Amino acid sequence: MSVKIRMKRVGTKNTPAYRIVVADSRSPRDGKFIEEIGTYQPLKKEGNFSINLERATYWVSQGAQPSDTVASFLRKANRAAKATAPVA
Repeated sequence: MSVKIRMKRVGTKNTPAYRIVVADSRSPRDGKFIEEIGTYQPLKKEGNFSINLERATYWVSQGAQPSDTVASFLRKANRAAKATAPVA
């Protein structure tokens, strides 16, 4: 079973909103998924996505392949987490 981290559309017409989910690659875009790990709202200017970085890194370590868009969100979230981490 190939597992992907991708987006599932949940918004209405002309108001897109997405959930970032972990799903089997064979399931349809808006179909069955394993776990929801974040959200994305493209109409917002700043802070338009949120992601549970701990769960995302767990799934990537288990072999899940993120889509291109989700991979860019993961890079941004990692950069933000490193910037706000306290220096010991």
